[in-house]
Amino acid sequence: MKSDLVDIEVVIHHQTEKAVLVSLDGESDGAVWLPLSQIEIEIEIEEEPRSIAIVTMSERLANEKGLI
Repeated sequence: MKSDLVDIEVVIHHQTEKAVLVSLDGESDGAVWLPLSQIEIEIEIEEEPRSIAIVTMSERLANEKGLI
């Protein structure tokens, strides 16, 4: 059975209690909000002001947000 989960490397711009603002290229112009309830985050590089992380999410959500 094929998994519908994808892992995507992102730059974290901001995080709240319920969502995280991420982009693929580190530019805030293309950043999108992802609900924490629908993703898993693994921080790879934690730096200020932005961190790099691997986000695991459904392929559907990644498509909706323009991340794949």
